[in-house]
Formats: sequence, C-alpha cells, structure tokens
Amino acid sequence: MIEKDKMSREEIIAYYRPQIEKLIPYIPWLETQAGRQLSNFYSGDGLAENSISVPVYDSTLLGFVKAARATTLMDRNYVYVYSRNRIRTVEDERRFIGKAELTDMDSLCGILSKYILKGMTKATVWTDGVKNGIFLELLLKMRELITFWDKPME
Repeated sequence: MIEKDKMSREEIIAYYRPQIEKLIPYIPWLETQAGRQLSNFYSGDGLAENSISVPVYDSTLLGFVKAARATTLMDRNYVYVYSRNRIRTVEDERRFIGKAELTDMDSLCGILSKYILKGMTKATVWTDGVKNGIFLELLLKMRELITFWDKPME
C-alpha cells in the first residue's frame, strides 16, 4: 500500500490523475442531472403489493458507479475520513470539498467512496450523490487540483 501522507506533489498527481481521468467524462452528464431523481421502483403487474420493491437506475449512473468502483480511488475505510475531518452532513462535505488542497485528495476519495460503496447496499445513496451534487463537486474539485498543479485534463 502506498503511504499517501509522504507523497510528493508529483507522486500525488501521478497516482491520482489516471484514475480521475476515467471519471471526467461523466462531468457533463452530472451537470445536467443535478437536482433530479435518477431512480424509480419497478412495479409491473401488481407486484408492488406482494413483493419487495426493486430500484431501477439510470444507465449512465450505473456506468459511473462501475467506472468509479474500477478505480483505485475507492477506500473501504472512508468512515475514518469522515471522523478525522468531522464531516457529518452534506453541507460539511461541501465545505470540505470547497477548501480541499492537493494533499487532501485521499479524503476526497473517501467522500466518493462513501457514496459509491454505501450505494451498493442502500438504494438511495447513488441517486443522492447525483441529486445533491456531491459527485459533480468532487469530480470538479479533483480535476481542478490536478489541473492546477499539472497540465490540463481533457
């Protein structure tokens, strides 16, 4: 495991840039979807009263989740990021994202991980990440930090 606390600026960029580039193509879609509900529940032929509700997600959202899970940005210990930075609400997340520096990239990944990994077991978390704009804010901030310290991303 890489000791991210002791990485130089160049090492941080080299480590995170290729991973973030995989998610950058989703920014335009996230911009158009902010504030919208991206899932509904399947209820064909009277199933609603006799069975468990099954969420149906937007295909682009599922593509984004799959792409994020395939990166090295996922941190199963994201709860420590939240406790270490005293993040409890969506507003706390926004405040942290807004003031994040390049050295906070692992914490930004922790916030992303919470939404992606928790969404695997709790149906509304992925759509909350899009609806409240956290996915968009995270990707924009990550792109901004890498671009500021290195060459621009496509």
